[in-house]
Amino acid sequence: MTDPVILPVARATDRRRSGGKAAALATLAEGGFDVPPFLVVTADAFVDGTLTAEAKEAVHQALPAIGPGPFAVRSSALDEDGAEHSHAGQLLTRLHVTAADIADAVSAVRRSGDTAGLNAYRAARGIAGQQAPSVIVQRQLSPRAAGVAFSADPMTGRRDRIVVSATTGLADGLVGGEDQGHTVSIDAATGDPVDGSVDGVLAPEDLGAVHSLAKAVEAHCGTPQDIEWAIDGDGLWLLQARPITTALRPPPIADPAAAVFDNANIVESYPGRVSPLTFSFARYLYAGVYRSFLRLLGVRPSVIQANRPVLANMLTRIDGRVYYNLLNWHRALALLPGYALSRGFMDTMMGVGEPLPEALLPKPPPRPRGWERLATYARVARVGVGLLWHGVILQRTIRRFLARLERVLAGDPAAIAALPPSALVADYRRIESELLGAWDAPLVNDLLCMIAFGLTRRLAERWAGADGIALMNDALIGQGDIISAEPAQRIRALGEMAAGDLALLDALECGDTARIAANAELAAGIDAYLSKFGDRCAEELKLESVPLWQDPAPLHAAIRAAALAPTSPLARPRNLRDALRTLFGSRPIKRLVLARLLTWTKARVRDRENLRFERTRVFGRARRVFLALGTQLHARALLDTPRDVFLLTLDEVLGAVEGSAVSHDLLSIAAMRRKIVDGEATIPDPADRLLINGMIGERRRQTALATPDRNVQARSGMGCSAGVVQGRARVVRDPRGAALLPGEILVARTTDPGWIALFANAAGIVVERGSPLSHSAIVARELGIPCVVGLVGATDWLADGDAIEIDGGSGAVSRVATANA
Repeated sequence: MTDPVILPVARATDRRRSGGKAAALATLAEGGFDVPPFLVVTADAFVDGTLTAEAKEAVHQALPAIGPGPFAVRSSALDEDGAEHSHAGQLLTRLHVTAADIADAVSAVRRSGDTAGLNAYRAARGIAGQQAPSVIVQRQLSPRAAGVAFSADPMTGRRDRIVVSATTGLADGLVGGEDQGHTVSIDAATGDPVDGSVDGVLAPEDLGAVHSLAKAVEAHCGTPQDIEWAIDGDGLWLLQARPITTALRPPPIADPAAAVFDNANIVESYPGRVSPLTFSFARYLYAGVYRSFLRLLGVRPSVIQANRPVLANMLTRIDGRVYYNLLNWHRALALLPGYALSRGFMDTMMGVGEPLPEALLPKPPPRPRGWERLATYARVARVGVGLLWHGVILQRTIRRFLARLERVLAGDPAAIAALPPSALVADYRRIESELLGAWDAPLVNDLLCMIAFGLTRRLAERWAGADGIALMNDALIGQGDIISAEPAQRIRALGEMAAGDLALLDALECGDTARIAANAELAAGIDAYLSKFGDRCAEELKLESVPLWQDPAPLHAAIRAAALAPTSPLARPRNLRDALRTLFGSRPIKRLVLARLLTWTKARVRDRENLRFERTRVFGRARRVFLALGTQLHARALLDTPRDVFLLTLDEVLGAVEGSAVSHDLLSIAAMRRKIVDGEATIPDPADRLLINGMIGERRRQTALATPDRNVQARSGMGCSAGVVQGRARVVRDPRGAALLPGEILVARTTDPGWIALFANAAGIVVERGSPLSHSAIVARELGIPCVVGLVGATDWLADGDAIEIDGGSGAVSRVATANA
């Protein structure tokens, strides 16, 4: 076509004749983008805002080249869709225009360039002169979905986010603001949704195509773009593109760093959400304790100093939940000799679902040469000999540690509440310096336990297969001196005292302390229990948890349940010597080696569990100190409630008294944290393992985890305490106030020592998380209760009342037609 008043796409790239929008579309079409066919009616076609007769004829002659209609008629002023001024919504657009009405629509759009509103818009922005627009006539689509996409987020200014808004059909209502549509923010690099959703409007492959289009248009234009798009039966079309005119942030520099976070094992200590105070306290303890541990094993001070960032970041808090920073755990372990062997043992001990990829594991140092090689061997030997020596003197170390702990924790715990703030902080600092800086016995025993358990399990499986693992589990049953089993044994004994006394059972159920106290024997037993185990509770290492000394109701419920349950003798292990002779009758050396290892492992598991109880006592003392500080801060109007102290960090609480805090406006800090903590309560639990590239702070939140198919009849976890039992499943998500009926099998996501009241009455135990060295496995073995751990999704797969059978040896769990009640 040669008429100068009508320009086809190929001749519309000159902005001075076609206007900003048309020139941009023509350039994009020239660049290979799918733009619906169009033509441009230039300014020469109009007289006083109306098409001339000659121009009308030219338009009608050109229409067949772009389609039969209907058509969309749009403006294209010189400055329209520019980098500085978009003119969005200031000029007229006509849709669904027939060929017969095309001349009137083109004239109306042309005249919209001379309105009071547009003139005010241009004057406010200092744009000189009036510019009547050229007009685009474009083939009208009939899309199934349409919308807009910003290749950078215009609201936050982030260049690493693409914002997509979509609606069904045409997007004219969405663009005009009448239709809210559906909006999603997606990661610009990966295309993964970050916030919001367009489900029901766009399929995942559609969203992926829009994401690719937005990135491609930005790359072609050289600046972030605001595009309009539509999807019909022929695919994805680009309808418009203009620069984003709002201020944007600088583009982030890609961060290649990778981190792996896993909540295996630690979920027993810190299940669910934890308060800021608990996390900051735990993080501080881990850093200090493991620095002391490395010093204890003879690691050079310069090496420890160089690794302070590693030791300071052993834990992380994600959406309120605590995770191990697995890479840092391996980096810390790599400072010790024999890392290549012990790293697998650590995975077993921590109960991680899968080992770290080799590419992420710490690399061994280059092979030393000459004198450096001799010096390296000397250091390795020194650390190795040091570890062996600490193993030899371990029992003495444990005795000294316990004596030190008793000295530091001496006195009436109830007297803490009467101390002034400065004395409370002094009491905490004394515990910190005398105990937390000398946490030698638990650490040495944990390392030896990790090595002993891993080595014994590996050899037992290699030499005897599944029978070897079963023997190991049997060998750990019924040691009789694991303190974590004592609460269950005491509860059973207290239940026998209350059995048959209906009035007393009623008093236990309703928490009538006066009627309970009337039974002198039972009251004395409860007082003795609370004196020793009063700091135990569900989630006992979370400072915000309510211990039994504050609320004994869970203990009362457990005693009542034990009173109603039939008594049954605790399972005892088969004779270890006979079992070893059966398996290794003709292999005396292997029998002797495994017997010695099993004996050593049993002792380390016992000491590990017993020393964990001492940790509970230390945390209990810290809880009392912080609760008292919260009361004093509340009394001084520095906090709204005493328990708001748990919304603060360790440095903020101590700094408020000692003067080292960055801010003393604790009311504002607590209010801000409360909003964050309340928001975290609405977020589904993140995955058990998170692989994050770049900054942890920009990790996108995920949707709820997929739940296992309830129709599956049988699944397998890890058998940790041998025995087969049938019963009714009792799914418990919060042990506070929960009780088991006789013959019920406890099913939980995770457990900790505070669940012992439920263990006392359980016929079997199934736990989603855990390892052979987790608390649930150890106590179940001690009580002779069949136990399966690591059955992911068990609390969603099983429901209350399901008749199930569990095999604590093989780890098999299945639904059955009937179950023994």
